[in-house]
Amino acid sequence: MRRYNKPLWVSVFFLLSTVLACVTINIYFPAEEVETVAEDIVDDIRGQKPDGTQKNKQKDSSLQLLRLCLAPGTAWAADATQVSNPTIRGLKEQMKRRYQQMKPFYQQGKLVEKNDGFVDIKDMGGLGLKEKRDLKALVDAENNDRKALYREVAKAMEIDPSQVGRIGEIFAKEWQKSVR
Repeated sequence: MRRYNKPLWVSVFFLLSTVLACVTINIYFPAEEVETVAEDIVDDIRGQKPDGTQKNKQKDSSLQLLRLCLAPGTAWAADATQVSNPTIRGLKEQMKRRYQQMKPFYQQGKLVEKNDGFVDIKDMGGLGLKEKRDLKALVDAENNDRKALYREVAKAMEIDPSQVGRIGEIFAKEWQKSVR
């Protein structure tokens, strides 16, 4: 009968147990879906579509049809990117009305879209005291609504609330495109 070295055997057992006990948790962040939602929401709020968007939508529906034939689960998941609830619809309506007031300031270069998904005042030169106060109030209200919108999108898409910042960053690209 062969005798095993007890300390070596215990060490090997402990090492194997430790390796097997390690679990990697991957948090899935649906960036593509959020991009689609952001594009739709920003287009709806700003009331504009860049050239070629209609062609892209037709191409997208052809791709969805192909996905439906090949992998039904994928095609149905693509439809889930249409997020809406009463809060999101209300925020979008408020933001649409406010954008009409903010639009001249964008055109004058007074407002800038930041990379975190929020708007900021770039320049107040040439504005009177009342205009400055009104512009600041518009920006504050817009940023509050955007913060609420990003939280609601996260909730509707069942994304971890700690990822709201990433949602804002994705929306930022769409906001920036819409003011070019």
